[in-house]
Amino acid sequence: MTDASSARAAGYALITGASSGIGEQIAREYARRGVPLVLTARRVERLQALAAELQAQVPVEIVAADLADPAAPAALVAEMERRGVAIRILVNNAGYGMPGRYGSNAWADHAAFLQVMVTAVCELTWRLLPSIRASGQGRILNVASFAALMPAAEGQTLYAPAKSFLLKFSEAMALENADRGVHATALCPGFTYSEFHDVTGTRSRMRVSPTMWLQAAEVARAGIDGSERGDVLVVPGWRYRLLHMIVKLLPHRLAMGLMARNSRKVRPLD
Repeated sequence: MTDASSARAAGYALITGASSGIGEQIAREYARRGVPLVLTARRVERLQALAAELQAQVPVEIVAADLADPAAPAALVAEMERRGVAIRILVNNAGYGMPGRYGSNAWADHAAFLQVMVTAVCELTWRLLPSIRASGQGRILNVASFAALMPAAEGQTLYAPAKSFLLKFSEAMALENADRGVHATALCPGFTYSEFHDVTGTRSRMRVSPTMWLQAAEVARAGIDGSERGDVLVVPGWRYRLLHMIVKLLPHRLAMGLMARNSRKVRPLD
């Protein structure tokens, strides 16, 4: 059996939003562990550059896709089927932030955001679940955010709700598919060095202690390690794990008050 056919038999990891940031680092970490890859994102040039580098370690397929297009998930899965690539691991990583209060953004922008952050995640998971379950050792890794574990903040109104959905979705997938050896995990990192704040135009306004920033590579390792252990929730960094415990003990009114006081340190408002 050739290396390519062996990889197809073992199953690939499909990573959305793989062109930069946490998604790129997840791809690098899986390649280091010998897992063949399907990389997808909008920026095909970046995918090609990353694939050219990682192909020295594992087989790599690339597919350009914009998950804001409602037709993209079905087309992406159909392309994998056409190539004869079986998916064992699904990493739902693609995402972005949309700064400003809810009413200051057009509904079309909100709809596209929900398509990428929620609907595409659900559809890709639904379409790939038979393959993931059939592998006997499938993994679903949903890149959520520490925002899912905190009270919602002003600005980027739909971001925390979307990430909270990913957490609950992961819990449900974990329970429903454990009988087939599938581990579903929500990765909830805090502030991470990536392009996220550059894209939203908020980096220059961030007033966050340097000790609270995580490296994308350490987030990727934590997520994959947790997925392999069967953890449903992964919070990288001891400071964030401590903060999570503290927030759970606070009365909700107090937690909301603290969030109201600190929202403007990290999110631009209109």
